[in-house]
Amino acid sequence: MTMDLKGKPIEMESLIAYQEGSVVSMEVIKKELGTVTIFAFDKGQGLSQHSAPFDAMVQIIDGEAEITLAGEPHTVKKGEFLIMPANVPHALQAVNGPYKMVLTMIKSD
Repeated sequence: MTMDLKGKPIEMESLIAYQEGSVVSMEVIKKELGTVTIFAFDKGQGLSQHSAPFDAMVQIIDGEAEITLAGEPHTVKKGEFLIMPANVPHALQAVNGPYKMVLTMIKSD
């Protein structure tokens, strides 16, 4: 964690800024059993198809994302979330504009 965020209310969206042509990330919590990371994707940016050995939850906090899960595209908007099951291929893309998200991954069966 780059700053002490414990014990005070924080507006998540303000923790990270967009950067032109980039994907920016900031780990908010990093523990042996899991992580919480905030991302800011500029328009046209994304993460190529991959999979993870654990379930992961993506919560959109600004804009909207196109998340392809097992080949099926989903539009996830601000205030919505999507749980990506372990070992299922997925990709994320900023199609209609930039977006920010929180990724929560718990490393457990």
